[in-house]
Amino acid sequence: MTQTRAALRPTVLTALLAALLSVLLAPAPASAASLQEVTGFGSNPGALKMYRYVPDGLPAGRPVVVALHGCTQNAAGYASGSGWTTLADRWGFSVVLPQQQSGNNLSQCFNWFESADTKRGQGEAASVAQMVDRQLADVSGDPSRVYVTGLSAGGGMTAVMMAAYPEKFAAGGIVAGLPYGCAQAAGSPYVCMYVGATQTPAQWGDRVRAARPGYTGPWPALSVFQGTADYTVKPANMNALVDQWTDVHGADRTADVSDTVSGYPHRVYRGPSGNAVVETYSITGMGHGQPVDPGTGDAQCGAAGAYFLDVNLCAAYRLGKAWQLG
Repeated sequence: MTQTRAALRPTVLTALLAALLSVLLAPAPASAASLQEVTGFGSNPGALKMYRYVPDGLPAGRPVVVALHGCTQNAAGYASGSGWTTLADRWGFSVVLPQQQSGNNLSQCFNWFESADTKRGQGEAASVAQMVDRQLADVSGDPSRVYVTGLSAGGGMTAVMMAAYPEKFAAGGIVAGLPYGCAQAAGSPYVCMYVGATQTPAQWGDRVRAARPGYTGPWPALSVFQGTADYTVKPANMNALVDQWTDVHGADRTADVSDTVSGYPHRVYRGPSGNAVVETYSITGMGHGQPVDPGTGDAQCGAAGAYFLDVNLCAAYRLGKAWQLG
């Protein structure tokens, strides 16, 4: 018995050494993608910061999503809280995350209400447009599949980008945001937010058409998410967005689809060619924030927190499906 054990001992040691060496010599696992700051992306007249998230091994020709944070937030917090980076890894697209600086706005709100920041070729709108161009060049993204979305002030800036640079975006997603030109129509951003501006659909549409003179389309499609208990941006603003963008698309204001998604009223408005041009999600009982649905299920994404509200519906997921990202 002693001789047998002695004979087996070198074999066992050899196996252990081989296993140890295989661990030590194995290539290190690829590091997970992370948010990166990009500098020198253009003249940056709006003095914004540019961050981006690019999944490891992302092939050329993939979509780009621009995601604009709300007031008091930043790029990193919105990237993870909204669920956009999770979906980018899952479905394979890159995310551009502009970040406001306190020197521009003490509450770090994008200046959706300032004329100097909402016109084509000027201020913050021009800075975001330059970020899109830089991202498309760096990752060889698909210029026909660029989308823009944002929360609150980021939602207001989403409307700005759709109006001032309609040729750059296939669609937009506005979460608790406001129509383009709302502050000017209401005479004050606060009246716009807390009451809403009084405009006819044609007047709303004219504000968009004036943002890009001579442009005749195609126009970005629009999805809107709005809480019915939002006292920061009143639900009247969702109605104004419907009026504005159905008019731009030449659609009527009678919903072609009226159903529910996760128990919430959902409406779809189709254009003259039959394609969906505007859709709305009215989140019953939700206050001011981004709808999220934390979890590992296929339709789940986001993380609950300040202005990230767990309502069993993830806005980023619904937008991604509407935009055929995954």
